[in-house]
Amino acid sequence: MATKILVTGADGQLGSCLREIAPQCGGCVFVFTDVDGLDVTDREAAAQFMERERPQWVINTAAYTAVDKAEGDPEAARRLNADAVGILATESERVGASLLHISTDYVFGGSNPEPLTEEEPADPQSVYGRTKLEGERAAIKGNPRSVVIRTSWLYSVYGNNFVKTMLRIGAERDQVNVVGDQWGSPTSAHDLAAAIMRVVDKPRYGLYHYSNLGTASWALFAEQIMGLAGLNCRVNHLTTAEYPTVARRPAFSIMDKGRFMTTFVVKIAEWESALEEVIDRLAGFA
Repeated sequence: MATKILVTGADGQLGSCLREIAPQCGGCVFVFTDVDGLDVTDREAAAQFMERERPQWVINTAAYTAVDKAEGDPEAARRLNADAVGILATESERVGASLLHISTDYVFGGSNPEPLTEEEPADPQSVYGRTKLEGERAAIKGNPRSVVIRTSWLYSVYGNNFVKTMLRIGAERDQVNVVGDQWGSPTSAHDLAAAIMRVVDKPRYGLYHYSNLGTASWALFAEQIMGLAGLNCRVNHLTTAEYPTVARRPAFSIMDKGRFMTTFVVKIAEWESALEEVIDRLAGFA
């Protein structure tokens, strides 16, 4: 029997990447929905939707991701990043479905420069990070068949993201200012989508880290984008103090991916090669 998979937040970056690879996933039937089809913050609507569709998996990619805006509207961030996850967890559990929820490296404080394991204490420094951590806990509490995947610096050929912004700026200007003292791992949403389907195929519940391998600062990430795209735009490295934002970002959020690679027997690409693939695709779209 085919595995029915419900994807929430399906019009976003990751949801779009899952939609793209869905035809390749034999034995799976997908139901893609976004806010116009299902308001995940509405418990009654979610209960009715689950009862009607009866999925075996719920992949929740819906999130409030406006990091700075969340500081001024914490309740909106909490409704989508935490309360909605609790609703999806309990309602998926009620119909016997597993839940896969996407979280973030922003749950970490950013003071530890070593690769962060799943056991590293969370210490979010922003409303976004705090509400995403609440969502993680709501998923695991509400459905024992939950997989929580923390990822970082997500980009793709879809939607708005750092890569697309740098490509636009690089085509319009001869220089750009980018923070050079915040370190993490850029992640292709296309790679993450494929990894998610590996989890669905061989589920092992719990908390995992997934990003592309290697480390970069935002400024080094920007330089790689410019170089791969052949853009003559200088990247000026600024400190966090020189580039203040409303919300605090972690200085170091490089996550250890060992548990994911071992559990699901997958290889993860280096971030530079993953970026090159996306840049090539975007060039083809031009």
